[in-house]
Formats: sequence, C-alpha cells, structure tokens
Amino acid sequence: MQPSAALARISPSPTLAVTTRVQELQRQGIDVIGLGAGEPDFDTPEHIKDAGIRAIRENRTRYTNVDGTPELKAAIAAKFARDNALTYDPSQISVNVGGKHTLFNAIVATVGPGDEVVIPAPYWVSYPDVVQFAGGTPVVVAAGPEQDYKLSPAVLDAAITPRTKWVILNSPSNPTGAAYTVAELRALGEVFARHPRVWVFADDMYEHIVYDDFKFATIAEVCPELYARTLTVNGCSKAYSMTGWRIGFAGGPAWLIKAMAKLQSQSTSNPCSIAQAAAVAALTGPQGFLKERAAAFQSRRDLVVSMLNQTTGMSCPRPEGAFYVYPSFPALIGKRTPKGVVIDSDEAFVGYLLDEARVAAVHGAAFGLSPAMRISYATSEELLRTACERIQEACAALR
Repeated sequence: MQPSAALARISPSPTLAVTTRVQELQRQGIDVIGLGAGEPDFDTPEHIKDAGIRAIRENRTRYTNVDGTPELKAAIAAKFARDNALTYDPSQISVNVGGKHTLFNAIVATVGPGDEVVIPAPYWVSYPDVVQFAGGTPVVVAAGPEQDYKLSPAVLDAAITPRTKWVILNSPSNPTGAAYTVAELRALGEVFARHPRVWVFADDMYEHIVYDDFKFATIAEVCPELYARTLTVNGCSKAYSMTGWRIGFAGGPAWLIKAMAKLQSQSTSNPCSIAQAAAVAALTGPQGFLKERAAAFQSRRDLVVSMLNQTTGMSCPRPEGAFYVYPSFPALIGKRTPKGVVIDSDEAFVGYLLDEARVAAVHGAAFGLSPAMRISYATSEELLRTACERIQEACAALR
C-alpha cells in the first residue's frame, strides 16, 4: 500500500508544524515564545459558550443538514446583509468545518487538471496545496512590499489565461495583514470585467480585525457585477475567537453551493451541531466586543512594528488588519551566527531564532515570498516585547 498521487501533491501545513514544535519545547520546560500560531489569544465570549452548553443540554446533538442548520444559514444571511450589503437566500449559503474546509470544498468541486488558480504571494499556506490536490495548477504572482503586499490590476491581468478558473483574494491578508481599499477592489473589478469566465474566491476571514479607521469592503459588495461569480468566504474562528469550534461559511451562487454540499456529504457531513448553535449566537448576539478586541490588537501591532523596525537588517510594514506582521530581511541573508552558521535562507533564519533566541515564527518561503517571516501578535504585549527584544539581540549578533 502506497499513499495516493493526490496526497503526494501536497505538504503538511508549515504553520501547524511550528505550533507543534513550540508545544513540544514548552512541554520540556523550555522558555519559548510562540509567535507562529494564527489564533486569537482571547477566549470565546461567554454568550457564545453559553449557547453551546445550552445546545448540549437541549440534546441538539444529532445530525443536521449536511451544509448547515436553517437557523445558522439564516444568521449567516443576516450577517452578510448587515455587514456587507450582500443578499443571499439559504440555498446560497454553505456552512463548513472551518475556512480551510470551505476552500477545499470550493476548489475540489470546481477545479481539475488543466485549470489554473491565480494566487497572490505572500499567500495563506493552504491555497496552493488545495489547488494541487484537486489536480489544478496554482499560478503564484508576486505581490511584494513594493506593492504594499497587494495584487495590482496590471499583475492580475497578466496572470489570467484561458485556463484560469479562480483568483483568490484575501483581505485582510494572512500572512501580511494587508487589506484592499474600496478603490483598489474597484480597480481589480475592472480587470475581472474583461475576463467573464474567471471567478473570485474572496477570503474575508479577518474582516472585523482592521485598524486606523480602515473601512473593510468585500469585492462582491464593491463590484455588484461580480456577485454571480464570487464566493464570499468568512467564518467564526478569528473575530469570535472560535478557532477550535471549526465553523466556516460562504455565500455564492446556488449551483456552486449545491456542488460543495455534494462533496461535503461524502466527506465530513455536517459541521458539529453544538458548534453551529454557538455560531448562531456569535453572529446574532452582541457585536461590540469586536471593536474592543481590534483596538487591543492595534496596540500590539504598533508595538511590534516599532520594535522590529528598530531591529538590525529588518523592515516591517504597518498592516491594515489581521494580527500578523511580515517583516523582510534581505540584508541578513548571508550573515553568520555566533556559532559560524551561515544564514542562507529565511527558513535558516527562523531556525536560528528558535534555537538561539527561543522565539518561534514562520519562514516566508512557506507563504511564497522570501526572505521574510510571519509573526503573529495574538499574544500579550509583555510577551511581544520580550520576543522582539530577543529578536533584536539575535539580529545584532549576526556577522
């Protein structure tokens, strides 16, 4: 027995690998500060937890509809209307086991050999692997710091071919935190208008984590002409601190939602019934804490950006959202550590940070753009300050 060809086309998640490594070291009693996990450090709000407990006590523990309960679909439709001015009926809503599952369902249900998916880099690590699993071809296009880590209309237009099936837009971005303005989305919409066969996968998972009065918008909202060929994707994990509850969702054309449900019916079946009940409370309950938590993240962002920009050989852009920074450090490549080891890649650099500074980050090559690293600031300011001091000392020690 051998693993399948499809499995051979993908790699284990590098972000999860970093988290696992940090947990192993911490279990050994080693003082490691983990800045690799894409997970809020805030607890799930009490009213959401109470809804989950209530669902258990009310015995809502049986199978539900494959792609979501009517109650949750109604709550998601209301959320899209309230936050994004988008109208979907229940047949246009898909509920999945987290945002990664939404991506998997959409791509595997629509992409096959010969199909291309345009992915701006830096990208979330799962995008190209899921495309490759489906038999498609990821077309990775650079959206580097000179473009503020955002896809430009000219680069998008040049990347589209007759084989292009999807373009993935993630705003605010994992790993950079970059977010598209209304004007930038409209400019991209003009490109999509010239390519009517191309679909848009709009990953809005960090919608509620934005800073400095940035106004979030999603492309189907800004460009209504793209509504019929856009899958608008979101979830409860990041904004509502529900990563472990595993609820992602999407709104899109009914035929695509039906195709995704068909695939889901033969894989996971329904998301956890308890998590779905909690998600209803998340989407329909109090929303005021979202701004409070975003303000806390903004304070952490300002601290990390300031300290990394004071670090030898490092440049750290100021992101508009999410809870990541993506500092670049080309000047450090080729340097030697105090032990004489040459830093020949960003993977070697983050290895050096972990081994010598006891700070864990994820190397930029995992996200398709080097030399850089992703740092998550979803932890306390005290730990962030200590981590940045360790990074500063480690960089200053390179020769």
